[in-house]
Amino acid sequence: MSANLKYLSLGILVFQTTSLVLTMRYSRTLKEEGPRYLSSTAVVVAELLKIMACLLLVYKDSKCSLRALNRVLHDEILNKPMETLKLAIPSGIYTLQNNLLYVALSNLDAATYQVTYQLKILTTALFSVSMLSKKLGVYQWLSLIILMTGVAFVQWPSDSQEIDSKELSAGSQFVGLMAVLTACFSSGFAGVYFEKILKETKQSVWIRNIQLGFFGSIFGLMGVYIYDGELVSKNGFFQGYNRLTWIVVVLQALGGLVIAAVIKYADNILKGFATSLSIILSTLISYFWLQDFVPTSVFFLGAILVIAATFLYGYDPKPAGNPIKA
Repeated sequence: MSANLKYLSLGILVFQTTSLVLTMRYSRTLKEEGPRYLSSTAVVVAELLKIMACLLLVYKDSKCSLRALNRVLHDEILNKPMETLKLAIPSGIYTLQNNLLYVALSNLDAATYQVTYQLKILTTALFSVSMLSKKLGVYQWLSLIILMTGVAFVQWPSDSQEIDSKELSAGSQFVGLMAVLTACFSSGFAGVYFEKILKETKQSVWIRNIQLGFFGSIFGLMGVYIYDGELVSKNGFFQGYNRLTWIVVVLQALGGLVIAAVIKYADNILKGFATSLSIILSTLISYFWLQDFVPTSVFFLGAILVIAATFLYGYDPKPAGNPIKA
């Protein structure tokens, strides 16, 4: 049963990661009549859906009792205001990160985005060393060097690539790259900060996600008001929403829950396998379906290095039976 859950969670992770990147890219480049949906509102809606999903999971853990659910929420959230406030920092950073991903995929093809975004492994490792005093092994440091080299190859400009990018993409590659790099740093810091909070307390992951979602919704609404307030007052909060937009929002809401399931049932090597498979699928679909990406030999070399680095980072040369540290 545990093996089935392991591979099921990994399969869902591959599906969620690949589908989110491709549908988000497609939704941001699709030319339609009328106003395009606002990414700031999509981030807020995704946070609200995540809260609803976590409430259902806590309700299930409370033996489907509303009274027990109410008691858990009261005891773990309302009665512990300082513990709850700790989640405001990572929540604000995650909200920024989610908005940046829309900017990145409005300017980069799905394949380049997927490979470059793996730099979050590097930032997470560096923040883990500095904030959690983790020690990385030789294989992990080597993997980080390979990772940086691979991403550099992926971003390496070529004459044909510049021409193709101008023809196929309406966005700015520089803007997309800056958005991805900022998202990598925010992801690394917020992830390690969240991990530190989880280790210091005994609250469930679902309660923590409800707290994250609560603050994320507030920060997200502030972003809507500051950046898109005029557009919302003119055309409404849900302007430009269609079936594809709702698919993107649901997939984004599922992201944190899927990662939690993978952490619970799988390990880092299998997670690396899922990430690598997602990169390959994104590259193939971006080329054959979205047709906004023309691969080069340098890109393939970089992608292979990034995939190898992902596996190497999760590799543990210790004998079987010891827990994998990453």
